[in-house]
Amino acid sequence: MGLFDLFKKSDKVGKDSAVDSSSVVETSGKSSKKDENRDVITNLSFHPEWDVPQEQKYVFNFLANDLAPLKPNQLSLSAINIEPSQSNGSWNVKAFFRSSLSEAIELGDIELLILDKDDNRLAAQYFDFKELGVIPAESARPWIFTFPASSITADKVPEEGWKISFNLLSLRGHQLDLDDTWKKQLPKDQQEKLEEIVKTLPKLGKTEVNFTGLQAKMNNDGSLHASIFIRNGHDKAINLEQLPLEIMDARNVVVAKGSFKLDPVLSVQPNTTKPWTFIFPKELVTVKGIDLSRWTARVPQ
Repeated sequence: MGLFDLFKKSDKVGKDSAVDSSSVVETSGKSSKKDENRDVITNLSFHPEWDVPQEQKYVFNFLANDLAPLKPNQLSLSAINIEPSQSNGSWNVKAFFRSSLSEAIELGDIELLILDKDDNRLAAQYFDFKELGVIPAESARPWIFTFPASSITADKVPEEGWKISFNLLSLRGHQLDLDDTWKKQLPKDQQEKLEEIVKTLPKLGKTEVNFTGLQAKMNNDGSLHASIFIRNGHDKAINLEQLPLEIMDARNVVVAKGSFKLDPVLSVQPNTTKPWTFIFPKELVTVKGIDLSRWTARVPQ
């Protein structure tokens, strides 16, 4: 079966998922307030390497005529249909990628989601949008996004009302998740410094949770105060109720060890880093003469 055979006369345009282009790509074009509410009709655009048969052009035009107008400076994914592969279990998801920008754009890696009519996630996969080529201003480009079986969590192809959408969480970049207690205690300039530090930390894996030391000091009463970045690479929040923790000093020696009951539960939002301070009482500090010129925090196995 060829590419164009997947698009049929019986296909219908389904739900549209539009976002403000600023959440996906930086552009130079700006709409005046006068133009902000105008409707943008997107024109059908084919990949330059596609040699589209005349009959198939009719099918694409028929589908494109069903697309609802966009507002200026939007990017949209308009669902058409899902063709499951009998051979490998993947889903060939037919959709229009649309842009109402006043300039051409080319995008990179973006995670897309398949959601059912109740917005439950059915599949998630990263796609290199460079493969779609340069998207002209105010245009709609038909495409097939293949979600491999490993990316699909649903038992079957969804019924009507499903949509394909951008995962805005992955697009916004990793952010600082500052607890309200920290917001109240820290001056604005220190909050901004934390934000800058978070931006410089190594990129997390998509399912990685990481503990990175921020600041540690010994108190006069012999206790050790360790402020740690709890970094969540997941696209879902993590909730910490009990956390075993070790501190290793510059000599790579475990100098403090304890288990912390977090009440209320400490929640770290998706794709964010939350700083938190853990206090090891004197009895949990196991070594004297600690060298905190360099130190690490870890969850013991």
